[in-house]
Amino acid sequence: MDLQALLDEIAVAVAPLAARGKVADYIPALAGVAPGRFGMALVTVDGELFGSGELHAAFSLQSVCKAFTLALVLAADGDVLFERVGREPSGNPFNSLVQLEYEHGVPRNPFINAGALVTVDRLLSTTGDAFGALRAFLRAESGSTSIDLDPVVAASEAEHGHRNAALAHFMASYGNLENPVDVVLDHYFRQCAIAMSCAELARAGLFLARHGERADGTALFSRSLAKRLNAILLTCGTYDAAGDFAYRVGLPGKSGVGGGILTVLPGRGCLAVWGPALDKTGNSVAGVEALDLFTTRTGWSIF
Repeated sequence: MDLQALLDEIAVAVAPLAARGKVADYIPALAGVAPGRFGMALVTVDGELFGSGELHAAFSLQSVCKAFTLALVLAADGDVLFERVGREPSGNPFNSLVQLEYEHGVPRNPFINAGALVTVDRLLSTTGDAFGALRAFLRAESGSTSIDLDPVVAASEAEHGHRNAALAHFMASYGNLENPVDVVLDHYFRQCAIAMSCAELARAGLFLARHGERADGTALFSRSLAKRLNAILLTCGTYDAAGDFAYRVGLPGKSGVGGGILTVLPGRGCLAVWGPALDKTGNSVAGVEALDLFTTRTGWSIF
């Protein structure tokens, strides 16, 4: 199979779809990103890179970072986190206050905003610097020492993060945060503002395709925990469209409102896409279509 030719064909096929989506304009720093941009990168488990479009263009990770934060917490604690966060799909918007109140301050899963705040809180407790720990991990796994936050996006996140602040304060009222709310929020906003390219993102995620094995050959965590993290990515990683994403794409994945999606092909590699124009659930329109075409053409879904 000519993977490079396939990615080039897919990039051409999805180009007209950008006009059907809308960039995340509720975060002002993301509102100015041109909706028609697109990149796609596949990195195999042996490190070979294939790509098309703007595969080396940096974009804001937003919620994609939550997969890596959870990985670091699982590596430190095992599955202890799940005493404070559930593992079920939400079926509600990722920033829902109603669901959190109904469930007494326990988030439904680690990838909705409330659950990610608890995960950041735990990483802060175990490392003392949740943002620094995540940045160092992404640099090490991607091989790119220049990866950092976009300060403009981070400031925009903090200035307009009232809903996230409400979620954090609500959980703190139930005793479900270990650190001060303002500190947790600061680390959360900065993590979401990390900028990476598709090529860097796909390479950074390879430990999930290698069943927990890091770039240096050491084990981040057990094969069992890698399986569990991939399972949560499949069932909860694309907001309240996880069922449709599993139906169409058939891969574990994590999306973000910056337009990025990281997917895992266990034993084969990682495929990252970026298209800033989003559908109504917050997933990249062109990105989901590209992933659908890729697994349909290759047969490389997990099903």
